[in-house]
Amino acid sequence: MKIYDVTGAIYEGMTVYKNKPEKQPKVNQITNGYVTETRLEFDVHTGTHIDAPLHMVVGGDTFETIPLDNLVGQCKVLDLTGLENEGVSKSDLEGFEIQEGDFVLLKTKNSFEEAFNFDFIYLAQDGAEYLSEVGVRGVGIDALGIERSQEGHPTHKILFANDIIIIEGLRLKGIEQGGYFMVAAPIKLVGTEASPARVLLFEGLR
Repeated sequence: MKIYDVTGAIYEGMTVYKNKPEKQPKVNQITNGYVTETRLEFDVHTGTHIDAPLHMVVGGDTFETIPLDNLVGQCKVLDLTGLENEGVSKSDLEGFEIQEGDFVLLKTKNSFEEAFNFDFIYLAQDGAEYLSEVGVRGVGIDALGIERSQEGHPTHKILFANDIIIIEGLRLKGIEQGGYFMVAAPIKLVGTEASPARVLLFEGLR
C-alpha cells in the first residue's frame, strides 16, 4: 500500500487566491524558556479545503452538515493535463468512465504551477451540470477555486444544489490517473462555509 499526501502546505508566504494579502496566513511563534507556542490565523479557504453551501448560497448549510462518510472512500483521478482551454467542459469529461456515486479529482496543469495563475483551469458550468446529471458525490480540483470569472458562480451553485462536495487546492502533480481510496479529513469547524483539510490518497487499499 502506498500513501500520497495531496494537501497543500500552510505557511506564511504560501500561494493564496488571487495573491490577496488578507488571505495570507499569519504565524506567531513565541518561546518562553523551553516552552514554545504558536498562534495561527488564517482564512478557512486557505490551501486545500472543502467548501460548504453557505459559501455561495445565502442561508446555505454550514460545514458541520457535510457527512464525513462522503469524504472517505473510493475516488477517481482524471488526467486533464493536456487540456488547452480554460474550463473543464462536459465534452472534456465524457471520455472518462464517470459513474453515479463517484468522487472525481481533476488533475490539470494547475498542479504544475507554484505561483498563482489568474488564468487557472477551472470547472465550467456545463461540466458541473454534466457531473450533476451523472450523480457524482464529490469533485476536487487542483486550483484554489473550482471556478473563476463566471458571473453568479454557477459552478458552485449547481454542485451545491445537487449535494456534491467541493474540494479545492489539491496538489496532484505526482498522481497518476486511476482509482484510489481517499480520506479527506477537514478541521471539525461549526458554523463556517469551509474548512481546511488534509487529503490522503491510498493506492492498493479497497
